[in-house]
Amino acid sequence: MNITFNELREIKDSLPDGSIHTIAKELDLNVETVWNYFGGYSYSGGKPMGVHVEEGPDGGVVALDDTRILDIARRMIADRV
Repeated sequence: MNITFNELREIKDSLPDGSIHTIAKELDLNVETVWNYFGGYSYSGGKPMGVHVEEGPDGGVVALDDTRILDIARRMIADRV
């Protein structure tokens, strides 16, 4: 699945407080892996989650091999409304 980097960051920024930890726990992942998924590449303790970024407009295109984190994040935002 492809999404712009700016769209991915907007989703992250729309998450309720504590969501990154909740997603990590639900998927049994390291919290830093979830941060890295949303573009926080300064977290060396995280593992790659099939995120590939290509430069371009709107922050570039992000190709996601695995959408589980994104799916949960979108669900959390929808549940909040």
